[in-house]
Amino acid sequence: MSNGNRAIPQEKIIRGATKRWGDLAPGVSLQMFASADCGAKGLCTAMATFAPGAALPYHLHQFSEAVTVVEGNASIKVEGRAYLLDRLDCIHIPKGVPHLAVNVSATNPLKLLSAFANAQPAREVTDIDYPVVNRGHDNPSPGDPEHIQRFSQAEKYELAEGTQFYDLFAGRFGAVGICGGYGLFAPGASLPCHIHDFGESITIVSGEAVCQAAGNRHFLRNFDTAFIPQGRPHRFLNEARAGMAMIWVYAGSEPRRKLVEPGYCNGVVEWDGSQIDE
Repeated sequence: MSNGNRAIPQEKIIRGATKRWGDLAPGVSLQMFASADCGAKGLCTAMATFAPGAALPYHLHQFSEAVTVVEGNASIKVEGRAYLLDRLDCIHIPKGVPHLAVNVSATNPLKLLSAFANAQPAREVTDIDYPVVNRGHDNPSPGDPEHIQRFSQAEKYELAEGTQFYDLFAGRFGAVGICGGYGLFAPGASLPCHIHDFGESITIVSGEAVCQAAGNRHFLRNFDTAFIPQGRPHRFLNEARAGMAMIWVYAGSEPRRKLVEPGYCNGVVEWDGSQIDE
């Protein structure tokens, strides 16, 4: 099936230096990235910044959430099971499962990037007092609903020369409606022009990136986030002299992409949506 000449919505750029959305708890601020406000469907990404020692009390969501440590070290408790997470470790928490987060450092901030399988996420606070079982850096036991992907244990793969990718959460790890991971680009590296059959959020966590999308060109750095709608051709390039890294999130349970001609990304060839075959 073809989309005919139906226009594909444009990408949205959310700058990492924009004003905070609000406070979730004392010492815990939230910044929204991709969400319904920029046209996302079934997907929201946000950054929570924790002051030293700050905590977000027990709460739950009615959809999948994946939390990746971007800076610092975290303690995540899931129904009393307490895990320590280091940089780029990721925990997926299924819907309806109470959890909390704490910055274990007394001196340094903590940044957590959350991905939700809902474009307008909400949380329900719970005051249940769970007995604590310290798991430390261990992973969940069989039968526990949560899943932890330790970055040091994640499988590395290459999507293009000079890139390294790591899947951190996906349907095969228990996530429903979202998947995502970490991508590292050496200087000069880029991905080929491609499209997805779901929306995507890409947050630049180090270095500088160029995003090409249907002839538009954007520069991103310092947690700048690009939301790419379903069916819009795009690619990311590292034109700098240092490495660049991103955390990407799809509104789908497993990563899928379709390669298209490079001209659709740099604008040499016009893209009107009629090129999508389903």
